[in-house]
Amino acid sequence: MPRSLNVFDSFDRFSVGKKVREDTWDYVTIPKNALAMKEKYDISFGPEVIPEDDDLSDRLFKAGLEMLAISGFYNPNLGKALSVTEDEILAGVENAPRKVKLGRGRERVSCKPRRGNSRRKPIIQGGPTGAPVSEGIFPQMMESYAQERVVDTLVSGVLNTVSGRPSTTNTPWEIQATLAEIKYVREACDRAGRRGMGI
Repeated sequence: MPRSLNVFDSFDRFSVGKKVREDTWDYVTIPKNALAMKEKYDISFGPEVIPEDDDLSDRLFKAGLEMLAISGFYNPNLGKALSVTEDEILAGVENAPRKVKLGRGRERVSCKPRRGNSRRKPIIQGGPTGAPVSEGIFPQMMESYAQERVVDTLVSGVLNTVSGRPSTTNTPWEIQATLAEIKYVREACDRAGRRGMGI
């Protein structure tokens, strides 16, 4: 089996990758490939959110594997697609960590793979998950997630302003907003009595 790609392999592949417009990638390449996989692997869902049918789960995996191999990865900054083979994808899966520890102290949780119908409860992440959040409510919102005992780790939102200034991408205000987000989230964990919570 080939080895998984490293950052140098990825850089080299992106350097010679095929130029693709982002709107073409988003609205032509991905939908076209997804529809082809849906038809090829006969994928359809009933009312259940997570399929419990082993055969459908296998077909979903095969479809996802093939779709990634034929679509590749898109880098919007370069406007290029990186191609990978199914063997390289499987090597990456094989070499992926088997568990990840998140947080510290009594708030530390271990995130491990779960198989279908597992009796082990999943890790619950709470938070606005990258959604824009008003500066006026950001600290209170993060605290409301941290104080819920069912929540194991936090996923931060994005401040749309900092000190009243827009946190525009590629400006010093974006950096300032990121630092403020980290500060607010840590303070929210402290106030909720969960200082070591993973973020």
